[in-house]
Amino acid sequence: MQENREKRTISFSPPDISELEIQYVSEALRSGWITTGPRTKKLEQTIAEWIGAGRCVCLNSQTACAETALRLLGVGPGDEVVTCAYTYTASASVIAHVGAKIVLVDCQADSPEIDYEALERAITERTKAVIPVDLGGVPCDIPRIREILERKKQLFHPANALQRAIGRGAIVDDAAHAFGSRVKGKLVGSEADFSNFSFHAVKNFTVAEGGAMVFRDFAGIDADELYHQAQLLSLHGQNKDALAKEKLGGWEYDIKGLYYKCNMTDIMAAIGLAQFERYPGLLARRREIVERYDAAFKPLGIRVLAHHTDTYSSNGHLYITRVPGATEEDRNTIIRKMAERGVACNVHYKPLPMFTAYKALGFNIKDYPHAFAFYQNEIPLPLHTLLSDADVSYVIDNYIEAVKETVKL
Repeated sequence: MQENREKRTISFSPPDISELEIQYVSEALRSGWITTGPRTKKLEQTIAEWIGAGRCVCLNSQTACAETALRLLGVGPGDEVVTCAYTYTASASVIAHVGAKIVLVDCQADSPEIDYEALERAITERTKAVIPVDLGGVPCDIPRIREILERKKQLFHPANALQRAIGRGAIVDDAAHAFGSRVKGKLVGSEADFSNFSFHAVKNFTVAEGGAMVFRDFAGIDADELYHQAQLLSLHGQNKDALAKEKLGGWEYDIKGLYYKCNMTDIMAAIGLAQFERYPGLLARRREIVERYDAAFKPLGIRVLAHHTDTYSSNGHLYITRVPGATEEDRNTIIRKMAERGVACNVHYKPLPMFTAYKALGFNIKDYPHAFAFYQNEIPLPLHTLLSDADVSYVIDNYIEAVKETVKL
């Protein structure tokens, strides 16, 4: 305890960048390939093979990946897509981007996981997709969602060949937090129709800014052509990327559609290739920290997000605690006390119906009582691989003190 009396400065989620990432980026810069090129293609192949997915497309964000998935599915005006009210805006904003209607359902009581019964009630003949959220790295129950959509498939009216191949509403998993999480031994990304990961600077696995979309094989659908369509959507509808145009005499290209610009660069992919080599060790360290936090907080009655169970193993992206009996004011007081001690905390997340943009769409937080109840006393603590053992002890000791000074446990 004495070693933790000296004030420390502990960031919430800094990127873990080693000399290997610096080396790989330097090699990319020296190679002359700094936009989409061989390293991006190698990262895509590496991720697809690791997860066991049909294909992987690396883009500049999880948001771009999710929107691309919806566009491949042909989701648009007149359609509905269901997601959870307890999430970051990107889970829902992509629905608006393609012109479809956002349908929000509540999370479960005492959990940020989507309420599956509410999800089933929300599905209509207009529902083209569901976007579940693997918040904090804890995976949703994709088989259960598939069963719900199968039970409702008599309502489903396919609008393109991919929708017909799926034969029900599509599962477009917001796996932004869940790269490396497993369910019954299988990696997240191997079960949903589409799964979209974030490689933003605060994520376990980072390329600074970026993301990956993986999709399974669909009967009767050419996976190479689906991959090609995703490439068109990410590069202005241009049928050749810079790598293809570089071939001698290969300058000519066509514009197949008036699309978008969201490709990943080889500089980013170089960071990802280095991160991938280090990732098993990064995941193992996160698990160690989670176990130390759990051992300290659970006996006191502080509720924590379960990262490891008999069914799944989370990648440990967020360590979310909840303080029983705490109000919003109490929660904010505890966060302020931690800041005074040099420890950065956060809130993941304010439910979407509490934001101006979603209120303008007609959403009201009163319709999402579980989401509000989870939010009002929720405090995520620093959880990252730059924490030393002494840092972890410092966070534990100071958090316990801050909580006990604020509420009765």
